[in-house]
Amino acid sequence: MKQDELIKKCEGMEDSSVMGACRVMLELMDKEKVKIEDEKGQTYLGMAENLKPADVSKVLQLALRVRESGDIKDPELKNAASRIIRAIEMS
Repeated sequence: MKQDELIKKCEGMEDSSVMGACRVMLELMDKEKVKIEDEKGQTYLGMAENLKPADVSKVLQLALRVRESGDIKDPELKNAASRIIRAIEMS
């Protein structure tokens, strides 16, 4: 599934498993102090605590960057990103 299709599919998504996967990845990103340019003034932990269905597409974009990044080596974080992507593909 292409990135555009995934983003369109997750708009307004309220699936609890997807939301949970998003929270896990954001918390891991905060714990590992991962920096991805783009998030202006909001911490990943703050995003995880205030996650709304409308934020899923933003988290998906982060997950796609994490999965493709050569700079991020943490396998747990990469797996969390892949889980979000798979959950959205399968929903």
